Amino acid sequence: MLDQRSLIGVFLMLLVAGMGAFDAVLVRLLSGNVHPVMIAFTRGLFGALAMLPWMLSRPGIMKTNRHWLHALRATLKLGSLVALFAALASAPLATVTAIGFAAPLFVTVGAWIFFREAPRGTRVAGALLGFFGILVLLRPTGTEMNVALIYALISALLVGTIQLMLKHMGKTENADTLVAWNLILTVPIALIPALYFWVTPTATEWMLLGLQGVLGAFNQFMATKAFQYADASLVAPIDFVRLPFVAAAAYFFFGEVADRATWIGASLIFIAVLLIAASSRARPVVQP
Repeated sequence: MLDQRSLIGVFLMLLVAGMGAFDAVLVRLLSGNVHPVMIAFTRGLFGALAMLPWMLSRPGIMKTNRHWLHALRATLKLGSLVALFAALASAPLATVTAIGFAAPLFVTVGAWIFFREAPRGTRVAGALLGFFGILVLLRPTGTEMNVALIYALISALLVGTIQLMLKHMGKTENADTLVAWNLILTVPIALIPALYFWVTPTATEWMLLGLQGVLGAFNQFMATKAFQYADASLVAPIDFVRLPFVAAAAYFFFGEVADRATWIGASLIFIAVLLIAASSRARPVVQP
């Protein structure tokens, strides 16, 4: 039976999954008139404003000697968000979400290359199975959808890269510092490209953009806390609950029905991530 801390971690991760599904719906609603770069900028802006009281209540939270790494991470995070939002604008929400679950596969391969971690049989099998799942999800379709799904894959690759950075940065930086610097730096980094694509949103779009930014920041915060309360091997797989949440929301709001390839590909990736997690009990420092 789970102890109280583990139960809190599980509950927080369920909230993260549900809010992630709602976030995908908001992006689709905005995507017709608001460019993905602008959505990424306002997400960072409203997210930073929402979390500002929390950051101000911790005077030492910004202390760091790794400014350039924080800037690089924020830039990669911006790229991952723009790619994800571009994918959500054109491709089925459930398929894009399923591809996003592939990020741990890139982390596994990156750890072999950059951290000289020895490939183990179970992890190799999991990685191969997971990449086969990606191929199932990237099945030939219309040209526009193919491009959108490639954007989703790029987003997953960038998220995996960020997680590798966090694995390195977590040796000297605490989770709160990582979250705070990401929130602060995303705004100025995103401002210049956002000005290039700027089209003044309507009042309704501003409301949705503000809601999306606040929810995004709190989602990141809750995911971080979930991993602090419970083991990664328990909490991480719960994020896959986001797929049925997204599938249900996509059907309710947009009449999208997730096809068989989406469920098969997602299942293969899910099994692959479980295999990889079973072979390593390392706990992530923070969500990207």
